[in-house]
Amino acid sequence: MTGNATFRHDNTALLAVTSVEAPVVVTSAEFDERLAPSLKRLRLSKRLLERVAGVTERRWWSPGSDFDDAAIEAGAKAMAEAGIEPSQVGLLINTSVTRRNLEPSVAVKIHHTLGLPSSAMNFDLANACLGFVNGITLAANMIDSGQIKYALIVAGEDAQSTQEATFKRLNRPDSTRQDFLSEFATLTLGSGAAAAVIGPADAHPGSHRILGGVSRAGTEHHELCVGGIDGMYTDTKGLLDGGLDLVVTAWHEAQADGWKWDAMDRYVTHQVSNSYTNAIIKAVNLVRERVPITFPHWGNVGPASLPMTLAQEAQTLTPGDRVLCLGVGSGLNTSMMEIAW
Repeated sequence: MTGNATFRHDNTALLAVTSVEAPVVVTSAEFDERLAPSLKRLRLSKRLLERVAGVTERRWWSPGSDFDDAAIEAGAKAMAEAGIEPSQVGLLINTSVTRRNLEPSVAVKIHHTLGLPSSAMNFDLANACLGFVNGITLAANMIDSGQIKYALIVAGEDAQSTQEATFKRLNRPDSTRQDFLSEFATLTLGSGAAAAVIGPADAHPGSHRILGGVSRAGTEHHELCVGGIDGMYTDTKGLLDGGLDLVVTAWHEAQADGWKWDAMDRYVTHQVSNSYTNAIIKAVNLVRERVPITFPHWGNVGPASLPMTLAQEAQTLTPGDRVLCLGVGSGLNTSMMEIAW
């Protein structure tokens, strides 16, 4: 660590990153039909999710399937791809926003089902959509310090129950345009899961080095996006403005500390919407063709969004490519992390 905002890792690598798509495709046109009474009464046009957010569809789990089961599946895939046995894992971090209970942690079921050893620490790390990147940073620090050798980071998200509750509220006869606007972002959410295995770079020649990056907090914005099991309420413009300011500040702070991110081969961002993506690209002058887009078909899958996109991009990345992972989470917090592929 070099300070409170910028950091570097000495001997940590990404050994595998995997994803699990939820199987049930639910289109924005279907959402429009379910909200038709409210849209008509409030004189709101259909296709707002497609035209404004750019989300054409998202995914839900099949009946009887759970988000934590998907996280378990993603974790098993990641360990298999990394060639790591469960007995070698020293740390499991679950970064899901979705949870069934306040306690115990979601991590305990995942730890037990994957057959991880009793010596493997396990816990939940909750930081909205930024949790997965934060989990990697924490695991990398523990690997660099010699406390553990391998870490498994997972996230599993389920948007359906929150969206079902939102449909009921927005279709009430007393719902307003403001209600619709404040809950609009909820309708962009999607379900999915992801996992990554982190380990020592010197033990895995040819692995993808996690070099480090920057983080920055703008917690004066902690009331702009507030979510719970029954719903999520967002000041969309305030969130975008605050997030952009935070990203630009963190970007320049990293540049001043020696990071050079103007010509990365891929910029893997947290996937939210058209306006968010376009604003980030413009704010820090990213090369648009190097920013993969997955939100039109997955929606915003919370902390699983960025690693799911990275898992997709891994198929086309080649040794020597430079990848910047960039995310913003409610609260607000931002983090950027460079990986040497």
